Amino acid sequence: MDPELTTLARSASLTLVTLMATNAWERARDGVVALWRRAVPERADAVAAELENTREDLATDPAAEGELAAEWQGRIRRLLAGHPEAAVPLRDLLHELAPATAPAAPAVTQHATGSGESRIYQAGRDLRITERSTER
Repeated sequence: MDPELTTLARSASLTLVTLMATNAWERARDGVVALWRRAVPERADAVAAELENTREDLATDPAAEGELAAEWQGRIRRLLAGHPEAAVPLRDLLHELAPATAPAAPAVTQHATGSGESRIYQAGRDLRITERSTER
């Protein structure tokens, strides 16, 4: 299988499982079912049921998120292998869902080492220092 399609399947499965616990879930579910309905219509209702079962499994055991994503990665990969034309609408769906999966803010990590009488000032954004030296 094309490595690009494998990467797309991985990304789609992670997005799908991540959205199962959000307000964007219904849109994600409907989009995935629509993909199957176009490519393999006889499986669409079963896929809808499998998505609901996966969501219930995730609610019961949040630690299973990676395992559930791997299961969906396999399903999506097989869909794309048999129907590569589904890659375009899948990419469109992921692009549409992207704001729902974007992190609120990037993580910031700061490290500092001081010695003697040094002073260290760190900030994640603006920093204003108003101390005045008492030495003359």
